[in-house]
Amino acid sequence: MTLTRRDFLARGSRLGLGVVGGSLIGAPAIVMAEARRPQVVSGAMSGDMLMDRAMLWGQADRPARMWLEVADNPEFRGARTLPSLDVLPDTDLIGKVDATGLGGRDTVHYRLRFAALGDERAVSEPVTGQLRLPPRQSRDVRFVWSGDVVGQGWGIDESRGGMRIFETMRRQRPDFFIHSGDSVYADGPLEETVDLGGGELWRNRVTPAKRKVAETLAEYRGQHAYNRLDAHYRRFTAEVPMLAQWDDHATLNNWYPGEILDDSRYTEKNVSLLAARARRAFLEYAPIRLAPEAPQCIYRRFAYGPGLEVFMLDMRSYRGPNTGNRQETASDRTAFLGETQFAWLRRALKQSTATWKVIAADMPIGLNVPDGDSFDAVANGDDGQPLGRELELARLLKAIRDDDIRNVVWLTADVHYTAAHHYAPERAAFRQFAPFWEFVSGPLNAGTYGPNTLDGTFGPEVVFSKAPPDGQANLPPSAGYQFFGQVDLDGESEALTVTLKDMDGTALYQKVLEPRHASA
Repeated sequence: MTLTRRDFLARGSRLGLGVVGGSLIGAPAIVMAEARRPQVVSGAMSGDMLMDRAMLWGQADRPARMWLEVADNPEFRGARTLPSLDVLPDTDLIGKVDATGLGGRDTVHYRLRFAALGDERAVSEPVTGQLRLPPRQSRDVRFVWSGDVVGQGWGIDESRGGMRIFETMRRQRPDFFIHSGDSVYADGPLEETVDLGGGELWRNRVTPAKRKVAETLAEYRGQHAYNRLDAHYRRFTAEVPMLAQWDDHATLNNWYPGEILDDSRYTEKNVSLLAARARRAFLEYAPIRLAPEAPQCIYRRFAYGPGLEVFMLDMRSYRGPNTGNRQETASDRTAFLGETQFAWLRRALKQSTATWKVIAADMPIGLNVPDGDSFDAVANGDDGQPLGRELELARLLKAIRDDDIRNVVWLTADVHYTAAHHYAPERAAFRQFAPFWEFVSGPLNAGTYGPNTLDGTFGPEVVFSKAPPDGQANLPPSAGYQFFGQVDLDGESEALTVTLKDMDGTALYQKVLEPRHASA
């Protein structure tokens, strides 16, 4: 059925409110109910889509009952109402529904309302969204990816149009979006103005949560709520389903489990406790499906028709400490994915029947990412045989080759510029792997840096990069160095085209990849 405000009013009359001449008895009560109508805040969002289901997300401004309708048309003819859900402060008034039974549709339209608890006559205005489900048969598929939002002091400047890159991505009409991490900068407070020089100012919209580093659960929630103040972001997430992953800044810069913080800005020094709060806020504000057997698990996989499968990694939760990263033997201190996730990824890649296997990594493979005298990523600045975290990656790349897993492409963000890297064993110190591509994009709305130096262990070659000119760093979004990547799968030929784009949608670099089949 289609659930309208009239339905709610009718339900109220069945609860004992009389109707005379088409009006509800007790007009003052109706006025009171109107004043108590909840509001949909933060827009709508969807994600973690499968062929017959998807996660739907909404947030109210007070405790309320969440109502969702789904249909195969934007007019909501013949809409189906999903079971209701109460949203309460313990989830920051967020409701997440795993909408099932969606099979047979190409595009799903959904409509979200909230009703006041105890007075279902008080109903919010609706907010609508849509998502495209993965196909069963071959067809063209387009998706975009990037990361890094509201970092390095660059927030929402509404005088400059807000976070315009989300509108640019929306106009590409992608099937879905891979958010490659750093969805918030919980360690990056905002100032109301930033001097750009030449008499220009960057004017941040600032909320209480963005005035200090996040430590409490409420403060971490406030980081995510801030991004949803941007109209472009809300419109984008209402129309483009998201596959979300996290990285360090969702908690704090370059963190690892067990770290004890040495930072005067923080009263809480236990990073594992901070990360637990940050993880909860991230999972609340992301349209992620949590498996009952692994309710904290962020790594997962998504098939998108016979031509494509995406493997979402978590390179933050299971790593060892940041060190000089040059240990000669593998141990817990050299972990990056961790043994459980490593085994899952190898098994999932081997099981996949998709032509293209896209590994969505929150950090790059061959770029040196320093953390003081230590390293935060895989690479360690030594071009020789694998050491430290490179030992785990070497095992993975060798397994991909030995298992004859073809057409693997890596996508990442993190380093705040865009690049295309090709890895080949003939250029490498470690040679037991098949050649592959890694594409880097970002930031979406953060300071621009780079380029980072290369580590030669796995033979990377920079085929393309765009970063700030030499000697310049932390450039604002207004400088134009904000980037996203676009991937197009041709449903007939199965060619995969990767295009690196800027915030205006201009193509900077394009690579067409032809699939390798078993007979090749």
